[in-house]
Amino acid sequence: MNAVVKKVWGYRHVVLVVLWLLYIINYFDRMAVLTFLPFIQKDLDLTPVELGQLASVFFFAYSLAQVTAGFLADKIGPKKVMNIAIIVFTAITALTGVVKTFGQFLALRIGLGLGEGHHFAPACRTINNWFPMAERGRSVSFFATSWAVAPAIVPVLVTSLSFYFFGGEWRPVFYVLAVPGVIGIFALWYFITNTPKEMLDKGRLDQTEYEHITSGEAAEQAAEAASDKGAKKKNIGIFLKDGYFYVYTLLLFCQLAVYWGTTTWLTTFLVKQHGLDLKQMGFFASVPYIVAFFAMMMGGWLMDKVMHRMKPVAIIAYLGCIPVLWMLGAVEKGQTGMLLTALLLVGFFINLNFGTVYAYVQKRYPQEVVGSATGLSNGIGQMGSFVSPLVAGYLVKVGADGSQDFSNVFVFFAIAAAVAALCAIILKEQKVKGSAEALADDKQAVI
Repeated sequence: MNAVVKKVWGYRHVVLVVLWLLYIINYFDRMAVLTFLPFIQKDLDLTPVELGQLASVFFFAYSLAQVTAGFLADKIGPKKVMNIAIIVFTAITALTGVVKTFGQFLALRIGLGLGEGHHFAPACRTINNWFPMAERGRSVSFFATSWAVAPAIVPVLVTSLSFYFFGGEWRPVFYVLAVPGVIGIFALWYFITNTPKEMLDKGRLDQTEYEHITSGEAAEQAAEAASDKGAKKKNIGIFLKDGYFYVYTLLLFCQLAVYWGTTTWLTTFLVKQHGLDLKQMGFFASVPYIVAFFAMMMGGWLMDKVMHRMKPVAIIAYLGCIPVLWMLGAVEKGQTGMLLTALLLVGFFINLNFGTVYAYVQKRYPQEVVGSATGLSNGIGQMGSFVSPLVAGYLVKVGADGSQDFSNVFVFFAIAAAVAALCAIILKEQKVKGSAEALADDKQAVI
């Protein structure tokens, strides 16, 4: 009976929860900057274009870091890479509180992007090491909920800190946010090891759970040994020669452009166009992400249980984004009920396909090239996060009295959603056969 219980819940779940909390701390730092952007803009006397540049340069550095993070995790171990990443973004978060010029802020944004960008891949590698194959899908799905939870709580938390403890000042909040980072560094050191074997040797992992975790390891290693590395390199052409791969990559580019474009400019839009104060803005900025968690879960349920495909979910999500994004930008000042409704709808439709979109590569391409196809498509797609806030900065209309109109910004986001919808309509999800499958079919045809 005890052995069964240990398979259901064990130390591996402690590792997963700590990784989840660490990634929420990661999001705390980046979301705090985005939450206070309108007030940072005022204090540093920044133009909308400069604000867009500050937002975009983070994602440029973040995209570059994705490339090196996985390589370093393989070379020096995921725990060491995560530790370096957390130390870097915690220090930079504290330094954000003393920034005085646009140039200083630009350098800190690059540093923050490089630091936070080296966190995701090592975290996924740690989950891979600590969970057997049969549990990895659920463990990664739980880890991914940090993307919805953190944006929902950060705006309310940091604006409340500023309002109730620091008289509306934003700078001291960044000093306080260094504290969770320090706690995270300790939690990483104490609770996590690169592999279960290391924790077993420390006497903190039960032998029964260790055997459960590593039960399928021998089969995985045998499968890897049996694979032909030369064939793997050759099979990269399976997706590189597939036109639908590039359609999918454009779809991912547009989805990330819409998500991070709205996330970046939302607080500034609420303050500058709708005149919300610090406290009100924190609540309204959290609204889209409160429904994001449920939207992600519903998208996965629709794909797995109802439609059995990603494409219909994507079409519903993107076609829904077009009118609600346009509506959000067109809501007039003072119409708080309409603003709240638009924010709820935007949060739902933008996030409906956020989880399922990454299943396309796994469903269309053979297992031997899924890693390469995912890495390339996500690397290019992440550039949408860089381009979108930058372009949006040029679309903000500044009046003679200093007022700012974001209607064109949300029209731009709606156009990006329309392009994503067109890509979703074009996509095909039928499995593309790998060399082994094709060879088996050829043999069957001969017989």
